[in-house]
Amino acid sequence: MDNELRELYQQVILDHNKSPRNFKKLEDANHHAEGHNPLCGDHLDVYLQLENDVVKDISFIGNGCAISKSSASLMTAIIKGKTKDEAEELFGKFHDLVTGKLKNTNEIEALGKLAVFQGVQEFPARVKCASLAWHTLHNALNNKEEKISTE
Repeated sequence: MDNELRELYQQVILDHNKSPRNFKKLEDANHHAEGHNPLCGDHLDVYLQLENDVVKDISFIGNGCAISKSSASLMTAIIKGKTKDEAEELFGKFHDLVTGKLKNTNEIEALGKLAVFQGVQEFPARVKCASLAWHTLHNALNNKEEKISTE
């Protein structure tokens, strides 16, 4: 990854950390899940309003490192309006991206702003930070109430 791209990625992550999108408790949520990353201290709750298998609204609250918070922020912005199946597919692609399994440049570019997390694969401890919100989303989509832990 060249320096210009790395700098752009850092700017996107810092922006979403400083001004997270959809950062609130969704009062009319009909799905909820809680996630925790004990290694980094990240803790978040994901709230969904799911209607006819479509994510009508999504939000999160919690605290954590810049990678965790920005990942949750970008996730909520991208997932809103998607079907449950589309959200699950994005979860799989995102996980492949941050773990280094997604190599196809076109597929990476198709992820749009989520591609900013490609560099996380170089730091294995940070993969859990980036993927915490997504694992929590997966539980919320499937109405699993048990708390997610990235241990």
